Amino acid sequence: MLTSWLMITQTNSADGALSDPELYINRELSQLEFVGRVITQAQDERVPLLERLRFLCIACSVLDEFFEIRVARLKHQEAYGSVRRGPDNLSPQEQLRRIALAAAALVSQQYSVLKEVLLPQMALEGISVLRQGQWSAQQKSELKRFFDREIAPIVSPIGLDPSHPFPPPMNKGLAFMVTLRGQDAFGRNSGKAIIQTPRSLPKILRLSGPTAKNQFVLVASIIQAYVSELFPGMSVSGCYPFRVTRNSHLFLDEEEIVDLVMASESEKPARRYGDAVRLEVSADCPASLIHFLASKLGLSQDSVYRCDGPVDLAQLEMLADVIESPGLKYIGFSPAVPRSVRKHKSMFEAIREGEILLHHPYESFVPVVNFLRQAACDPQVLAIRQTLYRTGSESAVVEALVEAAARGKEVLVVIELRARFDEEANIELAGRLHAVGVQVVYGVVGHKTHAKMCMVTRREGDDMNRYVHLGTGNYHTRTTRRYTDYGFFSCDVALAADVQRIFQQLTAMGRVGKLQKILQAPLTLHADMLKYIHSEAKRARKNKPAAIYAKMNALVEPRVIRALYKASQAGVVIHLIVRGACALRPNVKGISDNITVTSVVGRFLEHTRVFCFENAGDPLVYLSSADWMGRNFFSRVEICFPIEDPALKARVFTETIEMALADNVQAWSMKADGSYIRKKAKKKPRSMQDLLLQRLRES
Repeated sequence: MLTSWLMITQTNSADGALSDPELYINRELSQLEFVGRVITQAQDERVPLLERLRFLCIACSVLDEFFEIRVARLKHQEAYGSVRRGPDNLSPQEQLRRIALAAAALVSQQYSVLKEVLLPQMALEGISVLRQGQWSAQQKSELKRFFDREIAPIVSPIGLDPSHPFPPPMNKGLAFMVTLRGQDAFGRNSGKAIIQTPRSLPKILRLSGPTAKNQFVLVASIIQAYVSELFPGMSVSGCYPFRVTRNSHLFLDEEEIVDLVMASESEKPARRYGDAVRLEVSADCPASLIHFLASKLGLSQDSVYRCDGPVDLAQLEMLADVIESPGLKYIGFSPAVPRSVRKHKSMFEAIREGEILLHHPYESFVPVVNFLRQAACDPQVLAIRQTLYRTGSESAVVEALVEAAARGKEVLVVIELRARFDEEANIELAGRLHAVGVQVVYGVVGHKTHAKMCMVTRREGDDMNRYVHLGTGNYHTRTTRRYTDYGFFSCDVALAADVQRIFQQLTAMGRVGKLQKILQAPLTLHADMLKYIHSEAKRARKNKPAAIYAKMNALVEPRVIRALYKASQAGVVIHLIVRGACALRPNVKGISDNITVTSVVGRFLEHTRVFCFENAGDPLVYLSSADWMGRNFFSRVEICFPIEDPALKARVFTETIEMALADNVQAWSMKADGSYIRKKAKKKPRSMQDLLLQRLRES
């Protein structure tokens, strides 16, 4: 897909080995390679048609975030004259040039897939997104009424002249560049106007009528069709949709922050109107207007992307949501509830009988919600401690915490105000919890609280026992149906004591001593991971069995990558399963011969973080909230906790590592140059996610 952009020229050092920069794939380009894999899913005939459309929309959304955060960071460095180079030896300017080439290729591929593959196949299924020239007389009448009633009263066209300067378009909001002829009532005619689409408008309208079951029209098409109604007495010569992506990274000065809530509140407007980083514009827009828009936004032509179709493909995902056609979507499923949970009335009884592992979405998130609900109502429960990173607008977890506070429990919640794109929701959540008597804290300035943990303290006879839930993903009931994650319940005394100490770190001052079982960022996790990697290398040098298996979302931290290279050279067998960005290069002769990198892109977003070490025949298995990235190791509060029960260890290894490595349907293998090839089924197709769903149906 992006091989020509990812490949790094290979030159040897004096001893014939690759020099340090050549051992790395650029992190940002690697992320774009992931977007390419998602787009490929949209072309896979084995995937139901509307789900393929959804994959194309997901690729668009991932690109949006990539520009808002990754490209914005590089542009920020470029603007302030940064000459800092990454481990791949590329400057910010060089990275931006390569990104522009790679992203342009992806955008072209997206629209090609939409126009040449998906829309024609959707039409065969009776699903149409009608352009203006395809509207019937009845539909024109219906759409004109919609324009007059719903659009015209709330749209505010702005003519561009000395008294009306260019208005800054909102981040990712659809806007229109309009060209005009003639003069208005005041004799003005600048020839240009801007229309910003109100956020309250829908993006797609479903047509009514007996023959229009699955016929849709983009609201952008309606505006274009009747735009002249907004400029009475003038002639509209052109109307071109465009969309601006802005810097959405919050640059908070940690040393100057006095109140984190106020600081986060003050940064919210900057997200909507931060510096422009990308301009998407309709492919038929004249070059002179594109130049005008780019200059007003302070962008070079490298930051302009022509869209040969709807500007903002993500809006089409609504079609997959509203169309009910079972054959065009994935077969539905109901997540299982483990027997170890079902046979007990109380979650506390179930946990006392034995540790419980939940593999979402194959297994239900309901036990987690019930754990909190039962804790809220149980008179023996005295206190609940909880971290919240993302929760969703209507959260059963939050409702349980509110209920617990109302019943007089001691409830403490650590909310991360800077959870990307959820800052506003989390500020509102903090206010709501404060209002019902929950103690709310915001973690540690300078370190996002990304750990997923909950602890319930319960009086049982003369004892005060603690029950914990730890996870690899958020306490978000919606994402637990879309993301693969692990949740783990335990009442292990040492594990619970560690969780208690971490909550003390987050809420109070002082040192709380060394943890017994949990590895914690930013304090020990990085050093511990390096220690385990080095230990496997030492065993390999002594000709003893040595292996590392790790699954994560991203692998970009340089020291970990170097340690993995050295372990490979020592003879350690290393299998890495990395869904997204991976800066390591596998299968480089003499450097990483023993390393494989696999990426699984399927129905569910692979989100589990699992780290396994051979450990001389006594395998270590850890679950974690952290990827192997610098931000996770050094700028976030993360947890990495052991699975010690032999049966659960075996289960984690089978369901996460073995099945991913055996996948020949949804898996991709990275080559030595950083590009990916799709694994092909030589005999029997084996899809990791499909096999786990099959187990669910058979259970």
